[in-house]
Amino acid sequence: MGNDHSTIKDVASAAGVSTQTVSRVLNNRTDVAKATRERILKIIIELEFSPSETARGLVRQRNKKNISSQKGG
Repeated sequence: MGNDHSTIKDVASAAGVSTQTVSRVLNNRTDVAKATRERILKIIIELEFSPSETARGLVRQRNKKNISSQKGG
């Protein structure tokens, strides 16, 4: 059923949640209901979803820039 190109949007759509909620589950945040977390994890397995390291790197880079600009540097 899954493919190499499943995205966080695919997971969110299949679970009926936002991409932010999927992100919270992927980052082990505690602010997601147990039933929702379990549903998302099941779909992640079904879709064979794996976060893109390239995308994660871009987000980290963007976050570093935002933090630097907030510090004035």
